[in-house]
Amino acid sequence: MSDTHHWMPLEGGCDCQHIRYRIEDRPLFVHCCHCRWCQRETGSAFALNAMIESHKVNVLAGRPDLIDTPTQSGLGQQIARCPHCRIAVWSYYGGAGELISFVRVGTLDNPDQLPPDIHIFTESRQPWLSLSGDTPIVEQYYKREQFWPPDSLQRFQQLLPEIEAYRTSRK
Repeated sequence: MSDTHHWMPLEGGCDCQHIRYRIEDRPLFVHCCHCRWCQRETGSAFALNAMIESHKVNVLAGRPDLIDTPTQSGLGQQIARCPHCRIAVWSYYGGAGELISFVRVGTLDNPDQLPPDIHIFTESRQPWLSLSGDTPIVEQYYKREQFWPPDSLQRFQQLLPEIEAYRTSRK
């Protein structure tokens, strides 16, 4: 994650502008996921998600519907969609529930500000998609400690007690 410029909050929303939101801090990490589940769900070659603490996502207008959706892990996810145009603006995965938002980068007003920090599940990427450059590429998933910047790891550590409580409550 590049720290070369000062962070400015980023705003985004759905197509019909019913949902508007602002992310108030730099994301923990940005995933470009090439798994078949993300391909099916988005109808595209990958999903680009900015992971951020949910309390740092400020809803400015509207209220999304939360749609329960299955995932390959079996833990499921809730996709936050505009109740009118049905665009997905973020999701919550079963591992951390509503504590971490996976903001759909394409719904930002300026999505160019959040390029991926890593390409994951590339073993199932579309064969016509060439990946190169300095962005790490992994066939499946990865260990956070290996790729996340120290600041993001520290922020995640602060959430761990709440994440563990959430996971325990689901058992």
